[in-house]
Amino acid sequence: MSTSDEEDRREYYRIDDRIALEINILPATDASHPELLQDASPLFNLLSEMHLAEFETQHLLRQLSDTDRTLNAFLKAQNKRIDLLSQVVAQTILGHIGEPRPVILSEGGLAFFQQEALPNETLLSLKMALMPQALGLLLRARVTNCIALGDGQFEVGTEFLGATDAQRQLIARYILQKQQLQRRLAREQQEAPAD
Repeated sequence: MSTSDEEDRREYYRIDDRIALEINILPATDASHPELLQDASPLFNLLSEMHLAEFETQHLLRQLSDTDRTLNAFLKAQNKRIDLLSQVVAQTILGHIGEPRPVILSEGGLAFFQQEALPNETLLSLKMALMPQALGLLLRARVTNCIALGDGQFEVGTEFLGATDAQRQLIARYILQKQQLQRRLAREQQEAPAD
């Protein structure tokens, strides 16, 4: 595969974004014990579980639309109510995680910017809230590279460890939605009449 193909493929699966992010360094012993990755915030765990449960039931809702339209409409209304509640929970916990910051996100990892270098192989706990739905994810990651940017900042590249299929699919769907939004906005700007 040519370098150009690799760059195109990588660009397609990665997005520049702004997310709420809390980073914690894990002891090296956590690599063999993923169950030790627990968040102290029950609200964040609740938010994460709500999004995973919603994602895992989407195929059932699609099947219902073919067989029972009334039940399907009712369940969609219930989903909307749950989404509104999750937004309330998200607003509550965002103050604890911090303001959204620039990152580069892919299904396989995350790059972020900070003022401290992190050695390669450092294990991290990444608490992320993907905006605007405030999709809560708590993932383990390993530092794969740390590049000094020259202005006192470092770009830290990480690789997710032990992410479930549902978590990876949630990230992939989020990236796809963001890309579609960016393309639509770019198209609208091109089509907008000049003043």
